[in-house]
Amino acid sequence: MSARFTGKVVLVTGAGSGIGRATAERFYAEGAKVFLVDINAKGLGETVAGMADTARVQSAVVDLSQPAACHEVVAKTVAAFGQLDVLCNIAGILVTGRIEEITPEAWQKVLQVNLTSVFFLCQAAVPELAKTKGNIINMASSAALVGQAYAIPYGVTKAGVAMLTKSLAMEVAERGIRVNAVCPGAVNTPLAATANFPKDATPRLIDKLMSFFGFAQPSEIAALVAFIASDEARYMSGSVVPIDGAQTAG
Repeated sequence: MSARFTGKVVLVTGAGSGIGRATAERFYAEGAKVFLVDINAKGLGETVAGMADTARVQSAVVDLSQPAACHEVVAKTVAAFGQLDVLCNIAGILVTGRIEEITPEAWQKVLQVNLTSVFFLCQAAVPELAKTKGNIINMASSAALVGQAYAIPYGVTKAGVAMLTKSLAMEVAERGIRVNAVCPGAVNTPLAATANFPKDATPRLIDKLMSFFGFAQPSEIAALVAFIASDEARYMSGSVVPIDGAQTAG
């Protein structure tokens, strides 16, 4: 594997499983120093355990639903490695159910983790990324691009992530910072396994969530993230990129 990120520092949230873990592993394999964050201590520990060069790895168990924690994570990354080159906002949660079943508490939690934390992590990271001419990759979803039944809070927050990406890309371009988002479709992750759709859900609506290619693997999403973060994608900013097996193509 290439070493496109040797000497670079990458902060990955949601690194304890799924796309976050695969992304952390990809950047590490390509030579980066990685600061890994997750609320799941066990999963985070398993990710770190797979990385032999401990000098290039730091981690923290953090609840990113609190804005102060987002700023603290960025500060810890810079304290550990001296700089920040790439921020990967991948942590997220999913709540499913008909609209009548979504509680105020569930709505607020999804909003805080999926959108508010992304905003405050970006806010904290921008001054550091301006020093390194770095970039941000936000994890949106195919649910940001087309309506998807039975997961309204998730879709709303991911659409917010997409627009945050576009707006921030415009605001920080003159400071040399790139900001992009990736929109996966169905991916074989623990998060996807938590989907608990209504027993009487309309089959046609569930079918619309899937691609003819089946589930993607987390490593396939991580490969795209790494490309966008690399110098090969120097001209990409403000892009919201689907990787969904044509799920949202038409």
